[in-house]
Amino acid sequence: MDNATTFAYPYDLAEAGGEWVVTFPDLPGAITGGATRAEARALARDAMVAALGGCMETRDDIPPPSAPAKGQEVAYLDPLEAAKVALYIAMRGAGLTNVGLAAKLRMDEKAVRRMLDLDQRTRIDAIHDALRGVFGVRLVTAMCLAGGSGLAHGGAHEG
Repeated sequence: MDNATTFAYPYDLAEAGGEWVVTFPDLPGAITGGATRAEARALARDAMVAALGGCMETRDDIPPPSAPAKGQEVAYLDPLEAAKVALYIAMRGAGLTNVGLAAKLRMDEKAVRRMLDLDQRTRIDAIHDALRGVFGVRLVTAMCLAGGSGLAHGGAHEG
């Protein structure tokens, strides 16, 4: 999966003026902070999602995440948010508008808007079907420990 995109953005966490500030090198508009290190960390993901949503609203490109540098922490999109961002990136790459995608999917343009809205709940299978059917893109899921390392798995587990 060397051509896969993982929606995990590194961020810097630094103390400034008695507060903790979070900045995302790949997302210049994503800045947040808190009175404590823990509070700033808790708000980091929300700042990332807001910045990505802002790019989508203004029809700007989504900056790709860089590899985390030593000392950086990482914020992750949840699977539905990642699917929505992937759909937006695929649409931009193909030069396709909401109306154009709606026509290809034989649905109302409002439904496409909801599929792209990071604040709206959407069935992830609908987004996956659009990615596969229109763009030839497959959503892939992975499971990692909270620290970021993958879990070893020797085979299927049924329970």
